[in-house]
Amino acid sequence: MSEADDTVLYRVEGAVARLMLNRPEKRNALNEALIGGLKSSLRKASDDTAVRVVVISGAGNDFCSGADLSSLQKIADGSVAENSADARSLMELFVLMRQVSVPVVAAVRGKALAGGCGLASACDIVLASADAQFGYPEVKIGFVPAMVMVILRRNVSEKRAFELITRGEQISAAEAKQFGLVNQVFPDEDFESAVTGYVNGFEKMSKSAVALTKTLLYQMDGMSFGDALQTGVDVNVIARMTEDCQEGIARFLKKT
Repeated sequence: MSEADDTVLYRVEGAVARLMLNRPEKRNALNEALIGGLKSSLRKASDDTAVRVVVISGAGNDFCSGADLSSLQKIADGSVAENSADARSLMELFVLMRQVSVPVVAAVRGKALAGGCGLASACDIVLASADAQFGYPEVKIGFVPAMVMVILRRNVSEKRAFELITRGEQISAAEAKQFGLVNQVFPDEDFESAVTGYVNGFEKMSKSAVALTKTLLYQMDGMSFGDALQTGVDVNVIARMTEDCQEGIARFLKKT
């Protein structure tokens, strides 16, 4: 099995596709193989009609510590073209996470820093253990968290975003929830069971309705009020014609 195969472990449990970053000795630091493994695993989950939700977690004590040392050395030594290709690969991952029709959930234990914090916040939902730590320390080495800033700005207020990316401090899971980076914080000792209970809830939801909702929510970014409403009309009509909606209405009418 190649490194690309080993760096992200993939398994399906019922309707849940579980992707585990598998570089615990490197605190699951991002490198080319791991990013490639995430992209291929996300495509695999998206193509599986039985999957209702994707969960991304990290092996060992931390979720993801950002770029590894070899990747940082590659940045320092690389040409403009090489650095552009490297950055574009990460961009493709973030775009893909929004294109996957089912919810993508980050299950964060330990540290989620720099690109790792960006990876977590790029997910549709972030679930954190009470011991989790989040932060963007790039500024301390003269780097700019440019792509993850795009995602951060859509999660938190402008002033919170500015503070996080210019001071480079780590914040707790509780603070991250207060800021809007995290959806739910669960006790450390119950984290795995709490995450499982949470994501299993998607199995009860209409897959087509969730997919249409996710697409519309992100499509509205940058639209005018009128254009967003018109797009809403189009999605509303599409939803009415789906099998899930037709069956749901029939069940509701039968009850009443």
